[in-house]
Amino acid sequence: MENTAQSEDAYRSIRGYVVDAQRQVYSAVNSAMVTAYWNIGKAIYEVCGENDRAAYGKQVLQYVSERLTVEFGKGYSIRNLRNMRRFYLMFQIRQTVSAELSWSHYQLLMRVEDENARNFYEQEAAKSDWSVRQLQRQINTMYYNRILASKDKDSVSAEIQTTVPKPEYETIIKDPYVLEFLDLPQNEHFYESDLEQALIDHLQKFLLELGRGFSFVARQKRITFDGRHFYVDLIFYNYILKCFVLIDLKTEDLTHQDIGQMQMYVNYLRGK
Repeated sequence: MENTAQSEDAYRSIRGYVVDAQRQVYSAVNSAMVTAYWNIGKAIYEVCGENDRAAYGKQVLQYVSERLTVEFGKGYSIRNLRNMRRFYLMFQIRQTVSAELSWSHYQLLMRVEDENARNFYEQEAAKSDWSVRQLQRQINTMYYNRILASKDKDSVSAEIQTTVPKPEYETIIKDPYVLEFLDLPQNEHFYESDLEQALIDHLQKFLLELGRGFSFVARQKRITFDGRHFYVDLIFYNYILKCFVLIDLKTEDLTHQDIGQMQMYVNYLRGK
């Protein structure tokens, strides 16, 4: 028994070092990416000026995008470069850009038009170590406006602590997913079936991108309710979490109907 206890203590101690190292690497990569994108945005603004859609600005962006894509791969489309420029314009003081927040955080923050609300979400996300999903939820539920309007600000502020728990580490299910390996054409109008087929064609890479413990179960799994047939695009199983993971692919904005349909799929599998 003593040896077992000592082994468990050793495991917990060593595991702590691994988790800390993962956090440090994750934080360092995010910080480097945010800094690089801020600098790129600044450089684009200085070259193109106020209007990057004028003839000269378009020419510069096209040239830079093509050269970077050839040398470094996808991720440097004209649209992404414009997004980096917008990032710089919204957060022009480099020292105020938080090293604790990822590029995914800032992509959400850039959608907040109100500057005061945007600054509030940025500071709260960094201070409270919000995940991307937590930040998105607070923006969608107008957390800033509710704080301003509430007489009981402490209870509203405490709400976030009981809504979306922060995972200890993010290597089981990653957020967000990077799907550049799919090599999809740069076309905003590709169909969900194209995305599904691309994921199947690159299944090994997709499983690695999903994280640890995933195995493929089914594609276009048929589910029948009241004589009607529905199809789940992709089903995976995670043997670490011991649960199924359902993926319903959407290329448009998520609707309440989509959420209701996914809940129906989940309820069906729970009853199996």
